[in-house]
Amino acid sequence: MRLYLNVVLLFCVSSMLWTGGLRAGDGSRVTRDLQVLYTFEAGKGDLIRDRSGVGQPLNLKIQSKSGIQWQSGVLSVQGSARIQSAEPATKIFKSLKRTNACTLEAWLKPANDRQQGPARILSLSDNPSRRNFTLGQDGRRYDVRLRTTSTSANGTPSVPTRDRSVRPQLTHVVYTRDAAGRAQIYVNGKLENSQRIKGDFSRWTSSFPLCLANEATGDRPWLGELHLVAIYSRALSKEEVNQNYRAGSQGKPSEEQLRELAEAKQRKLFETKVAPLLAQNCLECHDAASRKGGLDLSHKATALKGGESGKVIEPGAAEKSLLWEQIVSGDMPPGNTPLKPAEKALLKEWLNGGAVWSVNMIDPAIYNGNSSAREIWVQRLTIPEYIETVKSTVGVDISKEAYELLPPDLRADGFSNTAYNLNVDLKHVQAYARLAELIVQRMDVMKFARRFSKSRSLNTDATMRKFIGAMGQWLFRGPLEDREITNFSGIATTVASAGGSYEEGVSLILEAMLQSPRFIYRIEAQRGDGSALSAGNFELASRLSYIIWGGPPDEELLKAAQAGKLTDREVCRKQVERMLKDPRARQRSAQFVSDWLNLDRLANMRPNEARFPEWDPQLGLDMRDETLAFFEEIAWKQNRPLSDLFNAQVTFATPRLARHYGLKPQGKGLQRYDLSGVPARGGLLTQGSILTIGGDDASMVTRGLFVLKDVLRGVIGAPPPGVDTTPVPSRPGVSQRMIAEQRMDNKACAGCHTRFEPLAFGLEKFDGIGAFHDIDEYKNRLRSDGEILVPGAAKPVKYSTPAELMDLLADSERVRETMTWKVTQFSLGRPLGPADASTVQKIHEASRKGGGTYPSLITAIVMSDLVQKVRTEAER
Repeated sequence: MRLYLNVVLLFCVSSMLWTGGLRAGDGSRVTRDLQVLYTFEAGKGDLIRDRSGVGQPLNLKIQSKSGIQWQSGVLSVQGSARIQSAEPATKIFKSLKRTNACTLEAWLKPANDRQQGPARILSLSDNPSRRNFTLGQDGRRYDVRLRTTSTSANGTPSVPTRDRSVRPQLTHVVYTRDAAGRAQIYVNGKLENSQRIKGDFSRWTSSFPLCLANEATGDRPWLGELHLVAIYSRALSKEEVNQNYRAGSQGKPSEEQLRELAEAKQRKLFETKVAPLLAQNCLECHDAASRKGGLDLSHKATALKGGESGKVIEPGAAEKSLLWEQIVSGDMPPGNTPLKPAEKALLKEWLNGGAVWSVNMIDPAIYNGNSSAREIWVQRLTIPEYIETVKSTVGVDISKEAYELLPPDLRADGFSNTAYNLNVDLKHVQAYARLAELIVQRMDVMKFARRFSKSRSLNTDATMRKFIGAMGQWLFRGPLEDREITNFSGIATTVASAGGSYEEGVSLILEAMLQSPRFIYRIEAQRGDGSALSAGNFELASRLSYIIWGGPPDEELLKAAQAGKLTDREVCRKQVERMLKDPRARQRSAQFVSDWLNLDRLANMRPNEARFPEWDPQLGLDMRDETLAFFEEIAWKQNRPLSDLFNAQVTFATPRLARHYGLKPQGKGLQRYDLSGVPARGGLLTQGSILTIGGDDASMVTRGLFVLKDVLRGVIGAPPPGVDTTPVPSRPGVSQRMIAEQRMDNKACAGCHTRFEPLAFGLEKFDGIGAFHDIDEYKNRLRSDGEILVPGAAKPVKYSTPAELMDLLADSERVRETMTWKVTQFSLGRPLGPADASTVQKIHEASRKGGGTYPSLITAIVMSDLVQKVRTEAER
């Protein structure tokens, strides 16, 4: 029996009302992971608005005004009321279900301590016996019912407060339940009860409305005053509960917070809308280097200062701004497509809003990526990740067969792990099926099965389901849903009915799991309302493990996720520290280097044999090994800043490669060489793996573009249509540098070529396969002097030797930032865009504080919102 599964696939940062993490005691409330907030300040009408500012508002409708009286900031319920959402509370259902955690909060004043039922204060339910959760009053106690896989459909057993905790006075009641099942209930900041409510929210019903002061059926009324109601998608800590208690029942933002909110809106407008417009339409003529008309629009200070015609930006007055006049008249951008009406409206809104300029420099590289790639929600494992996942989960090395059977991963946006490019076709499906069969054949199936169950029977349904749940959680890196367990249990039932053995049944279940989308993809529950939510424990475990190790979570990481502890930042940070000490972290970093520098191409290089008779394929592999060993030495053994990769005076070479470099061989195999006495070499750019990018002719174009794009993160347009881009070979009297200078003297070419070809001048003495010469094969004398213009800088900096060029790169903040962006992009498996820029800058700053090393950078990445948060996709 063989199972073949056909795989079919299917910034929005939370827009909070206030910024999270504000000081306690100043009237501010906790807002991180807030989902809904009702503050009752309307004072009239039949609509209670969701004031959270998160996703699609979940407003509540007062279906009957009898028994309801509005007061200042208070909703007084004096009779049986019907207050509920008109639609199912999808936002609450999805956000809490994904985290298996919640906080229910209310500021209220009960009418009396005799209300029974319990009387519903806040409920996600549709009748008295079916609910997802309910905060209620049962006489002199507050009582919370929460439905999990371990409680009844009615959410019992419940979590009550102590007797006499209900009093007819203004009271703060908070219920929290974390992913590990710890439930706590507080009254006025004091813990009343704590108990364990096991299970998860997978059995929640998605069709329930959110109700206040009654059940959806209208037969469990609660009387009293509601001052504030809030729901969070995580369990607030004791300190956070007390912060909200100290903030009081009004919980309104201060004037300062309102100003911060308005400024945040303007910053977002500039960073995501206005800056891209300026970068794409203005900076070609008005950046720091070109400064046409004396105007530099790439930097805040120079943009506000203006140019030869005076100020061009008048904050708060678009009509008085010369920039606006030029755009409205159609004079700008010259020669390009005029701005669309919507783009003009955005620019006018920004100018009239005060022209908030929230970055020091508009960096075109930020707006040059594939921003649509942020909408990718599933990511197929790359071949190396698949191999490591199989090895770590079932102990089988399938490397040889995986590379033979699976189609190669193709590069996109500079990396082969870019999610939107990791497609699956029929060859993949067939390969995964065959690989699953081979893996199971090599396994000790019975030994593996004993890790999850001692049973040997295919017929005990409950035992088999438990076994499949445990084994599936290990293989799929997270819990299985009931339907999945049922599907895999069906295999056992089929085998049993056909007279098959337990080992046969388990083998077929394993085959099915190993070719399941849950195994070969990293899949996250992205459905939501467009806001950013905290990653769930199991999601976070997989994110950490694939970023740091390129493989699945180990037992310790899954144990922390199962206990609901991984979302605790300190626990998470300690796990990261542990994981970085594992050899798999070094292996993963080598994959980054190989991908970033495209080292795999060296295995297929075939230089012109007549020009380079000394070349053989092994020399290319030696160059690849040199770069990988060099990276491990600098980044791991010496734990140096990543920028030191560009001028470190050390390398690794085989005897063949050493002779190729003009070094005296020191022994067999890959040996370490001190280059402090070799002025021409030192750093990545002087290694054959990089120098061979220039091709047989050591093209200044190709080498210069590599330095500009992959080292300095510069942006350059494609050649105009019809331009002959055939490399021009050297000849007697004309070296590659001379050919480059001819292009730079041509007005039609100079605008672009002067930006990148000089970056390669310092490498002219290295030929097409990385050997060093003072004179080329045509007797042309070669040079090493040149200049480097860093993107964003006004003037180039001159250098005389390759060593000076390497030092300039190693000391460049732009190069350090490039390393941050490159490692972050590889870690996330997607290009970065404007919505990521501010977070990437925070990552960079945190990494610099940690020394700028690879471990410090990875730590900063995984502790950032790019990993700790999940961007959800709004329903369409």
